[in-house]
Amino acid sequence: MTTPLPAAEPLPAAEPAPARRCQNCGEPLLGEHCYACGQPTQGLVRHFSSIVGDFMDSVFELDSRILRTLGPLLLRPGHLSMEYFAGRRVRYVSPVRLFVFLSLFAFFAAKLSFDINVNDGSPPPIVIDAAGDEDGSIRRANTVAQVETARDRAIAALDEASGQAPGVAAGMDAAKKAIADEAARRIAVIENADAQGKPVPPDDPTLSFNGRAWDPQTNPVKIDALPEAANTRLNLLAGDAQENIQRIQKDPNLLKDAFLSNVPTTLFLLLPLFALLLKIAYLFKRRLYMEHLIVALHSHSFLCAGLLLVLALDALAGWTASMPWLSMPLGWAEIALIAWLPLYLLLMQKRIYGQGWPITLVKYGALGSCYLVLVSLGATLSLLVSLVNM
Repeated sequence: MTTPLPAAEPLPAAEPAPARRCQNCGEPLLGEHCYACGQPTQGLVRHFSSIVGDFMDSVFELDSRILRTLGPLLLRPGHLSMEYFAGRRVRYVSPVRLFVFLSLFAFFAAKLSFDINVNDGSPPPIVIDAAGDEDGSIRRANTVAQVETARDRAIAALDEASGQAPGVAAGMDAAKKAIADEAARRIAVIENADAQGKPVPPDDPTLSFNGRAWDPQTNPVKIDALPEAANTRLNLLAGDAQENIQRIQKDPNLLKDAFLSNVPTTLFLLLPLFALLLKIAYLFKRRLYMEHLIVALHSHSFLCAGLLLVLALDALAGWTASMPWLSMPLGWAEIALIAWLPLYLLLMQKRIYGQGWPITLVKYGALGSCYLVLVSLGATLSLLVSLVNM
């Protein structure tokens, strides 16, 4: 017979862990926030690295979600919007934060990506080689040929700048029109002086109103439909613009940087209008306006991400210019990415709204044309704001 083993002595019961309590109201804690008063368990008295992580997560949601978001954003047209509509939202960065984050970084990178260099040995954008006047400009040109030379150089510089920073072409078009108008006005002054046999007068940069140079006292801006306070404000802004024109003559990058800084705000203001265009185009789809706004946020976020990648590829191609075996594929990748931008938006529209290709192509063209007009108006307004608020 086997001797029975002695019964195991029962282990002493573990003492329950003391319940965590809210430091503010004393109620037991069931999570990271007090259910009674709402105070979070973590304050600022902790390691600085964890505070930085919480800040990035709260402001930009920059944790593992950014990796799960950027891939579909760049490679799967319409996927993020469809996931959002299906209720699978927590795994991705929210549409608003995604757009804010990408637009700020994209146009900050655009500011750094190129300069309008007036000290590289070549004539600056609006500067001519007038005899006896090394700093002469379109306004101080003495012949039609000098004006045309300065005009062509200025427009060529803007063409180069807009090519290096995709997405700002509308604003550059407004700047080129302003240069062409200024050149035409100066040519008229020269031809009139020649016809009268008088010397061509110099013309310092000034604003014009009612066909004469703006002056706060003798020729102020005055719009009868506006109250006096509004007209006073307009003249103050005109004075700021007048001073800034003088500064831009010396450093055109001031206007470029101010304009690119205002572009994210302009796009953010245009987003509801683009969503409204989508609502009108797909009125019989019976989708809520907010669904169209989500589509607008994701499409604009994709464009900003594409701009960032184009700028990065362009910079890498420039840095590796001495190595054709590397710079050439980078150039091809940049061209492919630029071609992918409009194709992506077309595929996104087709996938989300689910209509046939003919009607999708028609609506895509109509939406693009209407939105291009809005972007041009927004870019012009942004350029004017930049001129005043530099």
